Amino acid sequence: MKLGSRAVLMPLPAQDRSRQVRAALADYIEQSGLVPGDRLPAERELMSALAVGRSTIREVIRHFQALDVVEARKGSGTYLLKPISGTTIHMPLSLETTHLRDVLLKTLEVRRGIEAEAGMVAARVRTADDLSNIEAKLDEMERVHLSKGTSGPEDLAFHLAIYDATHNSLFRQLLEQMREAFERFWEKPFDRPDFARRSFPFHRTLFNAIAAGDADAARAETLKILAIVEEDIKDMSR
Repeated sequence: MKLGSRAVLMPLPAQDRSRQVRAALADYIEQSGLVPGDRLPAERELMSALAVGRSTIREVIRHFQALDVVEARKGSGTYLLKPISGTTIHMPLSLETTHLRDVLLKTLEVRRGIEAEAGMVAARVRTADDLSNIEAKLDEMERVHLSKGTSGPEDLAFHLAIYDATHNSLFRQLLEQMREAFERFWEKPFDRPDFARRSFPFHRTLFNAIAAGDADAARAETLKILAIVEEDIKDMSR
């Protein structure tokens, strides 16, 4: 289906749809010569042109929003904020290893630096609304954890809320660029649903440190969580 005078979006094969939609939409924006301030095709148009569902389109738009390249305006549509292309919207990050243990440990090294700093910044600049958002995500994480024994998506949502509380969009942008590697932590590594379960209580103490505005304590609690994760990676991969 043709959405503009200079570019065409075509239906996609049934594989890794979100990544393909990100690439297709980024290429369309570049080839159509869209500039900041221009409106993107409507959600329904994208669904029809790319032959994907509404949830996939919304996931891609959220990804672009996290990278601060588009803005969704209620009742108006989605608008381009920055020039983008297929080469700039996503920088593939890969590790030269085939072993899950090594991937997780290398990713953990990066997580340790980013998340410890994010916790400290959040403790310094968080607002009352930020605290409400973080606590809501934590409450849901605890609810799911206590009922199911695991809380992968809810755990991620909690950490994303902390990133947002930094009021520095680069934290979430970095996570978006590394999402595929980071999400390995929330996919039951080693087929163990109890992976990193021992770190669960420290999420509440991390929130308490951020609420108290104690940056050093927030860093310490973050490092406790990641130390347990590292121990579990090593223990479960033996």
